[in-house]
Amino acid sequence: MATDGRLDLVVVRHGLTAWNRERRYQGHRDIPLLLPDAELGLALLRDALSHVSFDAIDCSDLVRCRQTLGYIRPDSIDPEPCFDARLRELNFGEYEGRTYNDLKSIPAYRAWIETRGEQAPPQGESAAALRARLDAWFEHRVTQCDPGRQQHVLVVSHGGVIRELRRRFEAIDFWEGDTGQAQGRHFIFHYQRGAWRCSSSSAVPAPASDTR
Repeated sequence: MATDGRLDLVVVRHGLTAWNRERRYQGHRDIPLLLPDAELGLALLRDALSHVSFDAIDCSDLVRCRQTLGYIRPDSIDPEPCFDARLRELNFGEYEGRTYNDLKSIPAYRAWIETRGEQAPPQGESAAALRARLDAWFEHRVTQCDPGRQQHVLVVSHGGVIRELRRRFEAIDFWEGDTGQAQGRHFIFHYQRGAWRCSSSSAVPAPASDTR
């Protein structure tokens, strides 16, 4: 009898940037990591993943994710990464580079917050558009996976992407799925009845109380 496959999808957020520290919306802006300040979080993430051999690596094409990947897998013998624009952060349009305090009195911004992003920012991207491109990426990724064996895939992306994946696979509210810089989620999928189904999700790196 054929064995059902397993997919371990480790999705991590890029390290700290200056705009993260200033609480500015980054979106599609190509903002680099804030070094050396980002290094502590990156080192913890690198150590948490050091024992894992990945079968595939997907990475947002923005520089902060490329730098993060280079730091957490510096001597990697993993396969060549795929840099994929579908894994970019939400495009915040006219809000990029600005903070909550800059925007809080603007009616369109308040509507964006109240609709959980369904109303797109001016010149930006709606939550539905983000879902569509992540759906396309995920469907492409799982078609590359063998349903008869265990596989590990590393994904380096952004906070909004992880929020959306958590909303989809953990059935929580989009705004509840916050993930810090250089942190992420470990999703476990099993291939059952012709489809990949998420069976669990946990924090990466694991909280200290969860380590053994």
